[in-house]
Amino acid sequence: MARMHTRRRGSSGSDRPAADEPPEWSDVDEDAIEERVVELAEDGHSSSVIGQKLRDEGVQGTPVPDVKLATGKKITEILEENDADPEFPEDLRNLMERAVRLREHMDENPGDHQNKRALQNTQSKIRRMVDYYRGDEIDQDFTYSYDTAVELLD
Repeated sequence: MARMHTRRRGSSGSDRPAADEPPEWSDVDEDAIEERVVELAEDGHSSSVIGQKLRDEGVQGTPVPDVKLATGKKITEILEENDADPEFPEDLRNLMERAVRLREHMDENPGDHQNKRALQNTQSKIRRMVDYYRGDEIDQDFTYSYDTAVELLD
């Protein structure tokens, strides 16, 4: 499938091996994993960073290669159950951070036409994503603007 704002195709990534149960060497208790997920979320980490930390650092010194295989729930489901989920979805928040960075760059470098186009594309993605999440994850009357993005990210 082609990329959204170019005529090029995307590069395919590698697939995880199909597995039905966690590996034998990773025998961490489900409750310990859930406690660590909530603890990392309270420290301000996003769900993708939480997954990386569990993979690299693990729980009590034992790595957790896949939280869903170990607990039967995704990281976002664990966060929702424990009322530790973020107010905005992670992908929307990342796009807003990118748009704010690009806007600050454009204020300093008004002649940078490539990044002006990148800012337009990013804002377009944000508006489409807001329409997707409107009503479920975010308020019905939310509209994106640079000022609201800066306010939400602070």
